[in-house]
Amino acid sequence: MTPLFDGKRALVTGGGTGIGRVTALALATQGCFRSAALEYAADGIRVNAVCPALVDTPLIHDTDGNLFDYITPLIAAHPMGRIAQPEEIADAIIWLCSDKSSYVTGAALPVDGRYTAQ
Repeated sequence: MTPLFDGKRALVTGGGTGIGRVTALALATQGCFRSAALEYAADGIRVNAVCPALVDTPLIHDTDGNLFDYITPLIAAHPMGRIAQPEEIADAIIWLCSDKSSYVTGAALPVDGRYTAQ
């Protein structure tokens, strides 16, 4: 885990496996970033989270580049009928790190094709 800090904002990413661990991590992370957002808002430090769903990375492909069998039903469960590309997640992070989101703090931004709306 490598934090990125430029004096105004920080980005720390993490992850886990299994629904229970992912859920626990997500809830703990939300509590931490919301508390930090309140604590540092007066100092001009914004703290937000990006909450992606399944992302098309090498981790979901076999050595031949084919999707693992268990991934296909997960893709079908997404309202948009596809999973995110890494660049789409990066775009959300870039926006949050830009001055265009200067009044956004303490937010959990779902970048999940509305998967969590189900």
